[in-house]
Amino acid sequence: MMRKFDARGKNAVFTTLVYGLLGVTLILILLPLLYVLISSFSSKHEIVTRGFFLIPHEWVIDAYGYLLSNENFKTAFSNSVVITVVGTLINIVFTSLMAYGLSKTWLKGRRTLNFIVLFTMLFSGGMIPTYLVVRELHLLDSYWSLFLVGAIAPFNLIVMRSFFQNIPPELEEAAKMDGCSELRLFWTIVIPLSMPAIATFTLFYAVHNWNTYFLAILYINDSTKWPLQVFLRQMLIVSESSMENQAGSFEFGPAVKMAAVILTALPLLIVYPFMQKYFNKGMLLGSVKG
Repeated sequence: MMRKFDARGKNAVFTTLVYGLLGVTLILILLPLLYVLISSFSSKHEIVTRGFFLIPHEWVIDAYGYLLSNENFKTAFSNSVVITVVGTLINIVFTSLMAYGLSKTWLKGRRTLNFIVLFTMLFSGGMIPTYLVVRELHLLDSYWSLFLVGAIAPFNLIVMRSFFQNIPPELEEAAKMDGCSELRLFWTIVIPLSMPAIATFTLFYAVHNWNTYFLAILYINDSTKWPLQVFLRQMLIVSESSMENQAGSFEFGPAVKMAAVILTALPLLIVYPFMQKYFNKGMLLGSVKG
């Protein structure tokens, strides 16, 4: 009985420590986010004079009103939507098609192609050679420079290939006996069975495209084509006086910057809960077979 009591006591202490550590971690993560959210509903004067606070004296939405009426912000937001939707569609189509082909053992040169994919995951051509290729293809200041450079992520391709390999070959054989072509088999049988994996990598690619920053700075020189992240960089890094010359008077200063951070993160926060069940299932299914 004493041993059972000691074991239960140790388990209770361990559980308490784990929950305590998780609670502290949660507070450290949520506190900055909460401060950003609260600051976006505060006045510029209160942010400057009070410093850190979690409850403002006065709740205002002037910063959001300013951003939603700012043409530069609306243009950047629409640019990010276009980049995310079109880019994610290209990513998922190219990745799924190539992964399906590489999952077939009868494909000639399959080992060589798999090695090339793995090699590109470990080693890249580098920023300057990639830029030179994009320039020679006349893709600068075009969204195609963003779409094509990262059209296929090697890691996502390898995991999706493993998922396709887990599909029972009897289904494909039965479909082919009924006269189903390879392409029709892929779209009508393989894709519906692979929705958890496709939803998972759709989310991965969507997050990547929505957060496009470095590639946009590298390849997009036209400020009217900048995505939201680059516009946000201008607000957070460039001095307020410089921003006044470039994008109008930022009357509300810090509150506008905080509101921009919230509006930038909001779309992904809205989408993720609807895809969470597919995300969890897809991450497990794709890792069963190598």
